[in-house]
Amino acid sequence: MQLPENPFKRSLDGNTRYGCWAGFGTGYATEILATTGFDWLLIDGEHAPNTVPSVLAQLQAIAPYAIAPDTITPNTITPNTIMTYACAPVVRTVNHDPALIKQLLDIGAQTLMIPMVDTAEQAAKLVAATRYPPHGFRGVGGGLTRATRWDSVEDYLARAHEELCLVVQVESQSGVDNAEAIAATEGVDAVFVGPVDLSTGVGHAGNPNHPDVQKMIRHTLEVTHAAGKAAGILAPAEADAKRYAEWGFDFIAVGIDISLLHQAAIETISRYKPDTPKPRSSLGY
Repeated sequence: MQLPENPFKRSLDGNTRYGCWAGFGTGYATEILATTGFDWLLIDGEHAPNTVPSVLAQLQAIAPYAIAPDTITPNTITPNTIMTYACAPVVRTVNHDPALIKQLLDIGAQTLMIPMVDTAEQAAKLVAATRYPPHGFRGVGGGLTRATRWDSVEDYLARAHEELCLVVQVESQSGVDNAEAIAATEGVDAVFVGPVDLSTGVGHAGNPNHPDVQKMIRHTLEVTHAAGKAAGILAPAEADAKRYAEWGFDFIAVGIDISLLHQAAIETISRYKPDTPKPRSSLGY
């Protein structure tokens, strides 16, 4: 069996890709999102109630929808082929724990987003956690792992890194200060800006549009691109997302599933109970 391709890594081709946070922690809700046209979904293990088993269920739920339509030919269509938009999964960890990274890779996550990366040294350790010796220290699970298709993928140990995508989050003053070195770290594929944590950490809580924060965001984008890496950001507000797309961000999260449900529910009941409090706009994580 051939090494499975990483649809997210292959989608970073210079066009802006739009995604959504998946925070419900269930395969059913995440599968619904996968059918709606988002280019990628972030299965959130930092703030949402996810565990390794729930992440696995969501990876399995998204899998049928992760095939790019332009890769489907008459020779590859089967009775089970689902003709829909390609939707790639990204999994965010809760921290930098190498053991958790190993588990997520073993269950088949190919794109990991790691929060709160402040230095190039931290980034390098994260890269090592995703690589087998001698290039890192990822443990070998062999026939136990979905990633190897239960030991059916040829040369998995030698080639796994080819289809892995490591996204590190810059969301602090230290991260911005070190963004150039972080982005230049070999094995880091992309840098994702966390605008709310960044703005809160530099004294502008809840205001990522403050001019000082915007300057930091743009700086991070520029040094990331200068390093030849992709840049992403969270922007649930339409005006923000469009601005960041114009700046050149490669992938943008434009929605959060829990916020979308909350807002839609309030808007629906407000038609019949006009005094229902209106939801405030979501800043995201």
